[in-house]
Amino acid sequence: MQTSEFGKSKGLWKTFSEFTWREAFDGLGISLLLTINPSIQYTVFDQLKQRLLKEKQSRSRGTGSSPESLSAFSAFVLGAVSKCVATCTTYPAIRCKVTIQAAESDEDETKEPRPKAEKTITGAMYAIWRREGLLGFFKGLQAQILKTVLSSALLLMVKEKITKSTWVLMLALQRYILVNSVKLKNA
Repeated sequence: MQTSEFGKSKGLWKTFSEFTWREAFDGLGISLLLTINPSIQYTVFDQLKQRLLKEKQSRSRGTGSSPESLSAFSAFVLGAVSKCVATCTTYPAIRCKVTIQAAESDEDETKEPRPKAEKTITGAMYAIWRREGLLGFFKGLQAQILKTVLSSALLLMVKEKITKSTWVLMLALQRYILVNSVKLKNA
């Protein structure tokens, strides 16, 4: 449905009625595999953040202040680096997914069924390997990185600032409630 022309896609029920369940869920396996991308991204971000904060804390031991959160610039850079790592790690699977979707789209236009092997993860991997070699798994990686890194870096930068603001707000609210409860007891 995603790769067909606007207005020409079959509905979900029509897809289920014309195809087998296996054919209807062809891309599900690769999509489930790609859910690891954000997990890698956030793990790398958190690891880099902890290292950076630990390094800042060891440098500022004599000053008496401890950095509790990242600066906006640091969060942006770490967000960009972590998304690059996640994308580079999972890009071969992304490329296989695109190959499977393109095979289904081409099949719709030509009305000639493609071999079933090209619609599976292993079939797509074999087709890419056979046609393009090892570098074929990374074809288009630059465009994918440009597409995703900026938004992810901005997302993690804003998340860090919201986290810090929320923490300060929670502390202020706790202090306000504590002060008012003491006033009520004394009254």
